[in-house]
Amino acid sequence: MSSDFESYEQDFAVLTAEVTGRIGKVPKLVGDEKKQMVANVEKQLEEARELLEQMELEVREIPPQSRGMYSSRMRSYKQEMGKLEADFKRSRIAYSDEVRNELLGDDGNSSENQRAHLLDNTERLERSSRRLEAGYQIAVETEQIGQEMLENLSHDREKIQRARERLRETDANLGKSSRILTGMLRRIIQNRILIVVLAVIIIFTILMAIYFSVRGH
Repeated sequence: MSSDFESYEQDFAVLTAEVTGRIGKVPKLVGDEKKQMVANVEKQLEEARELLEQMELEVREIPPQSRGMYSSRMRSYKQEMGKLEADFKRSRIAYSDEVRNELLGDDGNSSENQRAHLLDNTERLERSSRRLEAGYQIAVETEQIGQEMLENLSHDREKIQRARERLRETDANLGKSSRILTGMLRRIIQNRILIVVLAVIIIFTILMAIYFSVRGH
């Protein structure tokens, strides 16, 4: 399971390095070459998002006791992904301004104002995205805690069931022992009664023998 995660991790590192290099080239290009570069970066960012999703699924399959380290690495990769997307947005804003100026012939002051406005909107979107990401991370951690609690409850339930089974077996053994002891006690009493009866008979016989012996003399 961890080998699959590490494989996705390596692919993500290579892909983000390529995206970083291409984002830095976007403002320096012009025309069709810049359009092609923007399209390539969009495609690679989508691939990076898919890799993050695969890595997230792999982390969920890792046992809870080993999951903490991978969750920490996932948070780092998500932050890196957010930074790449923010850098790409800034690069695209600059690219959009250049195209708009070429098509509409806007003056420099108008372009600067529009860029400032777009950057402000971008920053607000980034803050919202970070809040959503934090909320998502809390939800994931809560889910992990819930899973751990369910596993602990399941283990406790198995222990209680085993204890109940041992208690039933003990009760059964005690009942069997009680019946055996009762039978032994009954036989002891019967033997003692028999001994007393035999003793009475023997004493009576001896007394009768003495009586008839004395009477005969």
